[in-house]
Amino acid sequence: MNLPDRVKIVEVGPRDGLQNEKETIPADVKVELVDRLTDAGFANIEAASFVSPKWVPQMATSAEVMARIRRKPGVVYSALVPNMKGFEAALAARADEVMIFGAASEAFSQKNINCSIAESIERFREVAAAAKQHGMRLRGSISCAMGCPYQGEVPVESVADVVRRLKALGCDEIDIADTIGVATPRQVQRVMERAAAEFPLERLSGHFHDTYGQALANIYASLEVGVSIFHSSVAGLGGCPYAKGATGNVSTEDVLYMLRGLGIETGIDFDRVVDAGQFISSHLGRKAVSRAGNAIAAKRAA
Repeated sequence: MNLPDRVKIVEVGPRDGLQNEKETIPADVKVELVDRLTDAGFANIEAASFVSPKWVPQMATSAEVMARIRRKPGVVYSALVPNMKGFEAALAARADEVMIFGAASEAFSQKNINCSIAESIERFREVAAAAKQHGMRLRGSISCAMGCPYQGEVPVESVADVVRRLKALGCDEIDIADTIGVATPRQVQRVMERAAAEFPLERLSGHFHDTYGQALANIYASLEVGVSIFHSSVAGLGGCPYAKGATGNVSTEDVLYMLRGLGIETGIDFDRVVDAGQFISSHLGRKAVSRAGNAIAAKRAA
């Protein structure tokens, strides 16, 4: 089976990874983390979230972080926006891409934002139009695409429906996210193949959490069907507030180690990513949740 020759990694640590941290992380540390990731060669870094600080206090410094990072030409710095207020803030902060989101699970949508999937995505129509008007990239993310903490299994057709809706809004890329990390490889392939019937495969991405230890296997399964964009989080930062014991996003170091072994190009400096992972873990006062990163760090220290 032919795997892609090259893969794009979207580094989500500075946003999706750090947003669940209880202790406030200074803007200086966030800026240094983004700068280290820029230097490592990522083409796309999720750097900010313009949501109400009341809901996600950790992201209250997003405007400052975006103002201070050392930008590299050609690198896409993304921001999550929940509404037009968030979009205006992202525009002012010079985000290259805004990310909008919807769930594939009706129960998840109702529990979290008190509206249906269709209503939640309709709310983004104005944001999508504004992004296009300002020449910004628009990314859509589908949470709970492989399983939901409230309803359990999520029908593949529900995912296809959300893909169609996001496509209609003009999304440049669509993320298929296993938010609670319950998916297994064959299931992932079914979902990706169905999504690809609605939207170009080369613009679909896989966003896997490693709660049940299946993330790398799920990435490999996605590669087998031709997916070539994946999200990962340096040092395995992150968690999911809806799944007890969730270890959060798959670690970037582990993904890069596997891709390097498969001979797949990423354009990313693995050693610099290990350094970035050790840097942020040291600041957080705990060991990185990255087997490859910790193994390399231990080897260096020996």
